[in-house]
Amino acid sequence: MLRCAACSRSLDADQPLPWRCPGETGDRHHILLIHRDEPTVSTATRSAIATDTNPFVRFAPRLAWWDFVHAHGWNDEQSIDAIRRLDDRVAAVAGTGFRITPLTVSPPLSEAVGLGGRVFVKNETGNVAGSHKARHLFSILLHLVAAEELGLTPWTRRDDRPALAISSCGNAAIAASTLAAAAQWPIDVFIPEWAGGVVVDTLDALGARVNRCPRRSDDPPGDPTVHRFREAVAHGAIPFSVQGPENSLCLDGGRTIGWESAEQLHELGVTSLSAVYAQVGGGAFAASLSRGLSEGGVRAPLVAVQTAGCAPLARAWEIAHDSTQAWATDWTRFMWPWEHEPTSLADGILDDETYDWVADFAQLEASGGRVVVAPEDDVVLAATLAPQASGIAASPTGTAGVAGLITEARGGLVRGDVMVVLSGVRR
Repeated sequence: MLRCAACSRSLDADQPLPWRCPGETGDRHHILLIHRDEPTVSTATRSAIATDTNPFVRFAPRLAWWDFVHAHGWNDEQSIDAIRRLDDRVAAVAGTGFRITPLTVSPPLSEAVGLGGRVFVKNETGNVAGSHKARHLFSILLHLVAAEELGLTPWTRRDDRPALAISSCGNAAIAASTLAAAAQWPIDVFIPEWAGGVVVDTLDALGARVNRCPRRSDDPPGDPTVHRFREAVAHGAIPFSVQGPENSLCLDGGRTIGWESAEQLHELGVTSLSAVYAQVGGGAFAASLSRGLSEGGVRAPLVAVQTAGCAPLARAWEIAHDSTQAWATDWTRFMWPWEHEPTSLADGILDDETYDWVADFAQLEASGGRVVVAPEDDVVLAATLAPQASGIAASPTGTAGVAGLITEARGGLVRGDVMVVLSGVRR
């Protein structure tokens, strides 16, 4: 079941296309969160998926998508086969399907940041499209393809499919366009006016329709790519987004990174960490990673990392400490667009708003976590130090979690074992 954190309305598991709360009126100040227990699964099914290297197969019964297709009559075998078939199509475009990504200990990184404990590094640069972003989007695509096969969509012919739409300046756009190409689904990508280089070349090669979005004088505050994206959705496009208020199902597939990390940590004899550092732009990644770790039985305070050049979550968290209000019921008291021009080397997390701040707050509170704002000098240092120490060619955005670790280690604020995720291959 999906339940709105702002108004408590809910959607049952059988609901097709459950993108947003039915009480949402256009401001996106509602967020559907997943509320479910893992269903009972037959011994045969559990045995068949227990060691599968595809996380969407391995953890299929934990997905909200599993409830949806079973509510409409699919059995376990049909459901798993649907995942495999769609993953094969992704692999044909991306060169790889979804696979469990490595988690290793990096003594050089621990030594470089001056940490007494171990640093566990989850490497997402080899994932589909080079980052974790495709995890969030694959759960949406699974739902779309299943709903279409079940005859639950407003369109009846592939030629009548509405376009997918996403706002992004990099990794999410590439992930979305890769999955769209695999499904042969048209997609509009809304990117900043300044975006260019290999990102745009990649989008063009994948057949995406690229829409550059300058800031307009008549726009309300906020990201112009989001404004244009929302206009497209209002005209019928499907929100193929890594932002939970735009499409709640992105928080479903995102949890796979936490579940598999928890399994890998357990194999190493680790059941708790001093912290898990997660770079935060829109916020879906941090919330999904933290929740997945918790559901997988690993205790780890979430440390949400933002840059000094754009830190709306940190601002909201500071306000929340002085408030007794329920967060989501008074959205604009805590979250509004960053007043300054966002700037950082980690340009992939310069979201004017932390769209999934409510889900982040839930995990910060549940895990005993905190928000850290990394100075730009630490962002720049992490962009060099993390790849050198780990041997993983991650982008400055993908190493921003390490920047938060550097900031806290310098201040003596963290001890013991920690985890970081390196995501977004350096292009």
